Amino acid sequence: MRYYRLPGGEPRSSTDSLVVMDDDGAAYDLTAVSPDLGSFRALARAANASGESIDTIARRRIDEAERIDFDAFDRNTLQPVIAEEVWAAGVTYRISEEARKAESGKPEVYMDVYDSERPELFLKATPSRTVGPWDDIGVRGDSGWDVPEPELGVVLHRGEIVGYTIGNDVSSRDIEGENPLYLPQAKVYDRCCSLGPCIATGETVEDPHDLEMSLTIERDGEIMYEDSTSTSEMATTCEELVSYLERHNTLPETLVLLTGTALVPPESFTLTEGDEVTIDIDRIGRLVNGTVSV
Repeated sequence: MRYYRLPGGEPRSSTDSLVVMDDDGAAYDLTAVSPDLGSFRALARAANASGESIDTIARRRIDEAERIDFDAFDRNTLQPVIAEEVWAAGVTYRISEEARKAESGKPEVYMDVYDSERPELFLKATPSRTVGPWDDIGVRGDSGWDVPEPELGVVLHRGEIVGYTIGNDVSSRDIEGENPLYLPQAKVYDRCCSLGPCIATGETVEDPHDLEMSLTIERDGEIMYEDSTSTSEMATTCEELVSYLERHNTLPETLVLLTGTALVPPESFTLTEGDEVTIDIDRIGRLVNGTVSV
């Protein structure tokens, strides 16, 4: 199943709602059935307490819920979960290693990461720096080479994988390329990350390492970049990335881990204000964001 967060307001409710969509495309407002199910985190807590799966609890409440016209709210979807932290993994695809070597004056750093057992993991964003679907991602005003990085996001609750989402790890390639120690400035800033449009559970995703992923960038109605790949190209599994993330590291209740990108626009391209970025991942959905200078 897929779980969305929609803004509140009549006729549904006065607070944000957790909406579940089954694999046939029927959508149900779980919050209207029970205010205690007002967020994906609340649903995950209920699953923890009962020892049942998230989907099992949702199916039980679907029987009491009325269907809603999801299309009427689609462009208003919010971040599906407010994660206390967003982390990211780097150089998990061969093309990412090649791109990072090309931008850097110290290419051996990235070669060592791709071929080593220990992955690159870094804190990507806090809630205040993360946006949702249809909101604007940011490009730094002091950077001249900025790109979106479409990535599969692993959603963790109390350290366990409970679902998957789409993430955009927006990055300043020239700042990072100048010196690897500048990575935090290249990665962490206002509107540096987007998540959405939903969380898809493992029952729906089935195999996170066999998903088609595509990236399209439009400017004034013209496609500036378009390409696709598969998560089967990842050199490291989601489980392995999570295992390294939680080593000697107390994780917050809810966290999203982005798993790296294999779609890299050419060196001649940089994001500019007004661009529209669309990321599609099979079985999860489509994440669309505009672009603004920050």
